[in-house]
Amino acid sequence: MPASASLSIAAVADQVGGVALPDPASLAPGLQAVLGGVVDPRKRRGVRHGLVVVLSAAVCAVAAGARSFVAVAEWVADLPDELAAVLGVDRRCPSESTIRRVLGKIDADRFDAALGGFVHRLCAQQAVAGRRRVLAVDGKTVRGSRHIAGAGAGVGVEVAGRHLLAVIDQHTRVVLGQVAVEATVAGSASEINQFTPLLDTLTGVDLAGVVITADALHTQREHVTDLHARGAHWVLTVKGNQPRLRRQLAELPWRQVEQGHRSAETGHGRREIRVLKVVTIAAGIAFPHARQAIQITRRTRPVNARAGTKGRWRTETVYAITDLGPHQARPEELAGWIRGHWQIENGLHWVRDVTYAEDSSHIRTGAGPQVMAALRNLAISLHRLVGATNIAAALRHHGRNATRPLQLLRII
Repeated sequence: MPASASLSIAAVADQVGGVALPDPASLAPGLQAVLGGVVDPRKRRGVRHGLVVVLSAAVCAVAAGARSFVAVAEWVADLPDELAAVLGVDRRCPSESTIRRVLGKIDADRFDAALGGFVHRLCAQQAVAGRRRVLAVDGKTVRGSRHIAGAGAGVGVEVAGRHLLAVIDQHTRVVLGQVAVEATVAGSASEINQFTPLLDTLTGVDLAGVVITADALHTQREHVTDLHARGAHWVLTVKGNQPRLRRQLAELPWRQVEQGHRSAETGHGRREIRVLKVVTIAAGIAFPHARQAIQITRRTRPVNARAGTKGRWRTETVYAITDLGPHQARPEELAGWIRGHWQIENGLHWVRDVTYAEDSSHIRTGAGPQVMAALRNLAISLHRLVGATNIAAALRHHGRNATRPLQLLRII
């Protein structure tokens, strides 16, 4: 039997230590509507727990640090009756098998798009006037989702790990979208064909004037043509996959170009000096809409290395290209955007790998790997939007008190 709907919020607050709770009708306004728009893959007959109830419980559990379907089910099972009533969970809470079946069957790409739109609306509330918006695009393979299929029939076929392409806001470090990348016949995944579909999922994001950063894999003529049509700008790294373009950039008279920006810092046991030079492209660069070429020289050495070969400076030169003119992007801005692109590695992929142990997860089949990655993205984004700088600490904080994840969902 569900808890009585007449139970007052004041009474609930008294029973959980004086912390005010939202009533079921107002829990996470907007998020509830988003979850309610997800198509339930189950047949109506025999359904005990509504889809919104299961999804809301999963969001809260992952925001509290749950890493698996079992952990989500255990978190729900441990809820006090008063909090279970807020989520709409009755005394017979969703089991691990129910959660696994539901999350493994929903349309993962649509679920990702819905959550991305929800996060974008929250992110827009923190937009800073006069600051150009910069989005970073990069992919990650969920290595734990790799498995052997059909082994029971005597012949096993190795299924490649699920590869996901995501886009984050560099300033807030929240995830605005994610799509699955289909594996090729050879078993590897190519992100190139999913670049445009990923941007198409950003239905609530006006890309006019927005800067997109991406690694060398996405330095493609088709990509920049599409971005130009959307009114977006871009800063792309150039490496060996565009040999002619890289050769043209390397042959520019960089020795005659003055430093545009220089930075030096010490961290992670090494000293790093970065020098950026920018030159306006007049003609001769075989890439559409390119207006400026960029050279970044990185010099690094270990901080504690003794004199000798181990203490020598190591130098790396990287080239990039952009459609922004000198009046649109200063050298220090370009340096910040290029460096900020790695927020998606350090602020998202690393957190999912280390804090959520994603690559060790045993969730491998159906939509499960992508849906759980989407829930992790959402939890990381929500924590960041309320000011968390250490996601591991935020998860521990919310894991100690089941009330806190519910409060996190009221940030709208």
